[in-house]
Amino acid sequence: MNCELCIIGAGPGGYRAAELAAKAGLKVVIIEAGHVGGTCLNVGCIPTKTYVHAATFAEARERMAQVVPQLRQGVETILSHPNITLVRGKASFVDANTVGVQPLPSLVGEGQGVGSVTITASYIIIATGSETKWLPIAGIDDPRVVDSTGLLNLDTLPRRLCIIGAGVIGMEFACVFHRFGSEVTVIEYLKECLPALDGDIARRLRKYLEKPQRCEGTSEMKSGITFKMKTAVENIADIDADCILMATGRKPHTEGLNLEAAGITLAPNGAIPVDDNFQVVNRKSENGASLYAIGDCNGKQMLAHAAEAQARIVIDQIISHKSAVANFSLFTLHSSLSTLHSSLSIMPAAIFTTPEAACVGPTEEQLKACVASGSSAGTAYECRKAFWRANGKALAMNETEGMLKLFSEPGAGRILGCHAYGAHSADIIQEVSALMCRDTTVAQLRNMVHIHPTLSEILLSAAET
Repeated sequence: MNCELCIIGAGPGGYRAAELAAKAGLKVVIIEAGHVGGTCLNVGCIPTKTYVHAATFAEARERMAQVVPQLRQGVETILSHPNITLVRGKASFVDANTVGVQPLPSLVGEGQGVGSVTITASYIIIATGSETKWLPIAGIDDPRVVDSTGLLNLDTLPRRLCIIGAGVIGMEFACVFHRFGSEVTVIEYLKECLPALDGDIARRLRKYLEKPQRCEGTSEMKSGITFKMKTAVENIADIDADCILMATGRKPHTEGLNLEAAGITLAPNGAIPVDDNFQVVNRKSENGASLYAIGDCNGKQMLAHAAEAQARIVIDQIISHKSAVANFSLFTLHSSLSTLHSSLSIMPAAIFTTPEAACVGPTEEQLKACVASGSSAGTAYECRKAFWRANGKALAMNETEGMLKLFSEPGAGRILGCHAYGAHSADIIQEVSALMCRDTTVAQLRNMVHIHPTLSEILLSAAET
């Protein structure tokens, strides 16, 4: 099978790349070994958000069973474009411009590619996502030790849940299962939860944590499983639980791709090394297809929306190389390649704890470190704060817990970043992200009218301080 573009993985980056390329007139083959939609749709951000917004465990499971198939069907519709061929199976490189696909028994009858297929392409995008990073500790193979996928598959609410890791996954599930009625214990080796957040914001969530601890292993008990840990003062302590969630991060998923056949050498962190245009670098041979890696597998920014943004950049490059593509003039991206690149440095993120948290740009700790270093990257800054308890809409919603920190250049200058926690903080941070993409200053923000009463007035209040 020959095509212009072959994409390995039908997650957010992969299916978005396929959609854009197909609309531009390219013939695309996209390979998927599981359900389309990737981790995010099937076992990640979408299922967990159904849990976040459900009142009970039973309601969450019922809602997840409705939402995920509905959205998956939407992706299937996108991939039904006449220029896209969806091949089901496990992909691996044969050489630098050829990908072989082996069928999986679980996919028989679900789509094309029941038999073995070999695909040759001029351009290949690797978009295989990430997988759970398991700690190498004793007892990790116990069936009661699960990752986020395993936790979502539980049909019984655990009475006692121990969560290893206070990052985004750990803290979201901690809040959810505490609300469902589980007794939740969170263990974190670092001094603070949610390290991507500003320290002042993250400290508000420390009530979910014990002292800094190190994981040691598990042991059998009659009524559950005991997690053995070592505290900062080297004392051994046991935590009894019915289920242990391993939430210690994710790593690029590249196993089984036979990357060596394409001349690809992984980076020390297991990621596929790419340049600023997401083209694979450090290849042993430059012959063969133009290779790209987008999304979690390149290890740059493990966010679904980052993968989609990277897909846009890659497809824009491929299209620009093919001036003879039919209907090229109809293929429009809403900003130039240079603008897209600059926007990737402004990457908002949200954590759906209770209340939720969100951020864009550096933390105050990072800004202080840059200033102290005296490097060219360092810049003086100002910090402005505002609080949910002073906002009329927050009071009316009975959601008064929250704080926002807005960072800018001195003298009401250019906005550098914003970190917040509180009801709908993700929506507020998204506004800040849009403003930062346009180099908006705090002085300009002050003159922007915000609807009253809304939570977005919290941002305006910070600008006015």
